[in-house]
Amino acid sequence: MSKPTTGDFTKTPGWMDWFTGPAKPRFQLPAGAVDAHCHVFGPGDEFPYAPERKYTPCDASKAQLFALRDHLGFDRNVIVQATCHGADNRALVDALLHSNGKARGVATVKRSVSDAELQAMHQAGVRGVRFNFVKRLVDFTPKDELMEIAARIAKLGWHVVIYFEAVDLPELWDFFTALPTTVVVDHMGRPDVSLPVHGPQFELFRKFMRQHPLVWSKVSCPERLSVTGPKALNGEQNAYRDVIPFARAIVEEFPDRVLWGTDWPHPNLKDHMPDDGLLVDFIPHIAPTAELQQKLLVDNPARLYWNQ
Repeated sequence: MSKPTTGDFTKTPGWMDWFTGPAKPRFQLPAGAVDAHCHVFGPGDEFPYAPERKYTPCDASKAQLFALRDHLGFDRNVIVQATCHGADNRALVDALLHSNGKARGVATVKRSVSDAELQAMHQAGVRGVRFNFVKRLVDFTPKDELMEIAARIAKLGWHVVIYFEAVDLPELWDFFTALPTTVVVDHMGRPDVSLPVHGPQFELFRKFMRQHPLVWSKVSCPERLSVTGPKALNGEQNAYRDVIPFARAIVEEFPDRVLWGTDWPHPNLKDHMPDDGLLVDFIPHIAPTAELQQKLLVDNPARLYWNQ
């Protein structure tokens, strides 16, 4: 059954709605586990989508997100501002305020944001801002404006989350390494997993992390990166095998600088919509020991989002 988009909005044609009735994961998450990358969409009649958005999703409310958190066995969430809301962070802040301290946030802000607005977001639980360099999702923001924002949020102890595609890393390298904060890369910089894990493209990303100890990575979104699968559907316990060597390499080399998240409700997927329970069962394939799982799911997100 199709999920609604409320308010005066019409879903993007062909939009894939989030999965109904996800499996209960077989993998037992450690106590205090954090889903460190997820979103809320609207609901559109309460929190309208941005006029400049590149897509219109189905609604995905805070209550639905928190219900998924509990079903999967996570304790807390890090909610990342969705591009369909632009720099209007009201839906994000509302979710944080209703989380009973169980959520932190990553906002999107413009140069015009006031100090009072930043402080209010900090009080609500925002601990970072996201800079998006994926051209199909956002309009370009001048780098001097982003650097100005980064300098301001650094004073609050926040970090910068960057979303880009692997082919663009060389041209963005100098900008990223000049940022005055911890930098968290979304989804390993979206590597082409049809290329060798030890090939030049992914090796450049590993060099980026080796040379810059303030760079972290999310080892999330195998459903976006996978080319050959299999998909996290129909009870599949070995989903996205082609992504595992890439994510595992990052987890094992940089165990104290990795995060994992569901990416629920999975915006802009074109091929399939994964079962989130089966996505959780992907974790032990990339973090095969209890020690690595503890760092990935509990210690690292706690240090970055709750210890300040």
